[in-house]
Amino acid sequence: MRVEDILGVARERLATVAEDALLMDAAKLLSSPGCNLVVVCDDGGKAIGVITKTDIVNRISHCTGCSCSMPASRVMSTEIVSCRSNDVLSDVWFAIRKRGLKNVPIVDDRLAPIGVANARDVLQSLLEDVEHEEKLLQDYVMGVGYQ
Repeated sequence: MRVEDILGVARERLATVAEDALLMDAAKLLSSPGCNLVVVCDDGGKAIGVITKTDIVNRISHCTGCSCSMPASRVMSTEIVSCRSNDVLSDVWFAIRKRGLKNVPIVDDRLAPIGVANARDVLQSLLEDVEHEEKLLQDYVMGVGYQ
């Protein structure tokens, strides 16, 4: 299974802001149901960072006066773990598990975001694949279709 198999649902989760957008713009996107990650993009549309709800809470807890109106680029994490649509889902799951992530941006060849892979979706797809293989093996062993 590949990332492209979950791309439909991953596209629905995509939320982006420009690097000069205000932190509050990212916070508004993150307050939407199902949005747990905002991808920060440069002027060319390339992903240059990500902002999570944890990033927002950490920054706002230190806000005084107008410091909460800072650009999103000052709060974003620049060390992005991303994947591409042709990546194998088991590799993506390994990266998610290794880094303790919940969401990973999916990028195209230009590094522009095209979706957000959620750990739950990746794991669910892998589980469905294993269940399908188990059913095929069971049918083979039982001789179903070979009579």
